[in-house]
Amino acid sequence: MRSAHLSSSQNPAVILLVDDNHDGILARRSVLEELGYQVISASCGTEALTRIEEQSFDLVITDFKMSPMNGLELIARLRQRDFAKPIILLSGFADTVGLRAESTGADIVIQKSANEIATLVRQTNRLLSPKKPAASQRAAKLPVRARNSAKS
Repeated sequence: MRSAHLSSSQNPAVILLVDDNHDGILARRSVLEELGYQVISASCGTEALTRIEEQSFDLVITDFKMSPMNGLELIARLRQRDFAKPIILLSGFADTVGLRAESTGADIVIQKSANEIATLVRQTNRLLSPKKPAASQRAAKLPVRARNSAKS
């Protein structure tokens, strides 16, 4: 069931997975690699910042509760450095503490639960999929005759 999500150059998207829980890294890495992504891990926010200086990433997935730098601090530092790629924040406390994308700097916040992996896969695929033009943009690219018949 390998479904590679490759860019136009046929290179897999590169994901930085940040978590101080070794088992969490292994489980998520396994699922993401099965989907065809290249996964690099970091065990803390400081290590993540170093890795981002060394190479380019298409997506960062970070846990919330880590030490010495938590996920929110990592996201804030990345955004201060103009890191414009998407970030997913994972937390067992998202609902309890009220963590939302708008208040965290993340693009997506995922509550750790029984549905976490399915949600992580769906959101990762969505964030890394090539953007499809909106219907209005697709219609604008059609020849005039095709646009007129599409309106009928």
